[in-house]
Amino acid sequence: DDDGSGTVAVLEIAKAFQKAKEEGHGPKRSLLFLHVTGEEHGLLGSKYYSENPLFPIANTITDVNIDMIGRCDDLHKNSNDYVYIIGSDYLSSDLFTICEDANKNYIKTNLDYTFNDRNDPNRFYYRSDHYNFAKKGIPSVFLFNGVHADYHKPTDTADKIEFDALAKRAQLAFAIAWELANRDNRPVVDKPGN
Repeated sequence: DDDGSGTVAVLEIAKAFQKAKEEGHGPKRSLLFLHVTGEEHGLLGSKYYSENPLFPIANTITDVNIDMIGRCDDLHKNSNDYVYIIGSDYLSSDLFTICEDANKNYIKTNLDYTFNDRNDPNRFYYRSDHYNFAKKGIPSVFLFNGVHADYHKPTDTADKIEFDALAKRAQLAFAIAWELANRDNRPVVDKPGN
């Protein structure tokens, strides 16, 4: 789950965008699918990229971060039909609306904002890769299934992935990215962020 599920989702989302392009329905904007490493050691990969981007960082309109979307946490033992949404409203009310609408119009899963509270003791917003982009004023959303008994342990194995949940959460990430890539305007930054 951490983070094979997010890695697989990013690859599948990239394939879906490529297929749309091949069929003549490519997005209006360019997309960068970025796999980074060193999150647990200080967000090193995303820090490096955000400080040494391939394209001017000012051209990055949003970061959609997917980390751990293949399992359930203890708060959702009875249903995997949920995903935690973290940070979508920290910098941009547009991004919050885009995430809500993508879910309402296409996916219809339960969006859980439990960890979106800036005072949440887990501080998930500040300890995943999107944060290095948010610090630069780039609206960011973090999709996450929460922690479980196998978090950061060798027992976090592929046979425990709940593929229906993984697929639905990846579809939500795709729908959010699709909307962002096809809008006329970038999401307005209208909030202070941190």
